[in-house]
Amino acid sequence: MPRTNLERTIALAGLYQAVNCVIRIARQGSVDTEIMQPCIHSLFQVDAENVESVFGEPGVLANGARQLVAQLTGQPERNLELTRYAVQVIKLERELAKRPDLLAILGDGIREAESKRVHFELLHPNLLAHFADLYSQTLSHLQPRILIHGDPLHLRNPDNQNRLRALLLAAVRAARLWRQVGGSRWQLLFRNRPILDEARRYLDRHG
Repeated sequence: MPRTNLERTIALAGLYQAVNCVIRIARQGSVDTEIMQPCIHSLFQVDAENVESVFGEPGVLANGARQLVAQLTGQPERNLELTRYAVQVIKLERELAKRPDLLAILGDGIREAESKRVHFELLHPNLLAHFADLYSQTLSHLQPRILIHGDPLHLRNPDNQNRLRALLLAAVRAARLWRQVGGSRWQLLFRNRPILDEARRYLDRHG
């Protein structure tokens, strides 16, 4: 798989978009379908032709790219909650990489989801419940455990709980993709200008 700044930026935008969806659901109880769809779409992409196709059509990660630019520049402002979740997701993916047993469970679960996809729309509650259960079987057993903060009313809603876990799974998938194309925390902290430039160019094309 190519290791270019654009590839890394797209993967990172996917991570930030999934985490932003988590925050919106936890705080507001809902998120726009067009923002959430690329995240869930990515869970089905095992043999994608390139990084961008993992998430769907060109431009579907504009929300994530905007979040990325804001986090790197502080304009309009940094969302510290988003940063905290993103860092936790990256750490969680590193722990997952050490567990071939859990990776095997995830692989089997994704193949099962593909068979269900024939019968359900992408964001159907049954599919989201499947991915939520897959998250509970695997990533919930690793450290750091990601604790979601938000409105208790929204967090108690079973459908929202499934959405949140499915989106966290999508965020980890994006973090794994980011690492596969050469992304690292060191690069994000100290050599992030190329990523910022690519994110801005992405928004110029698709913003």
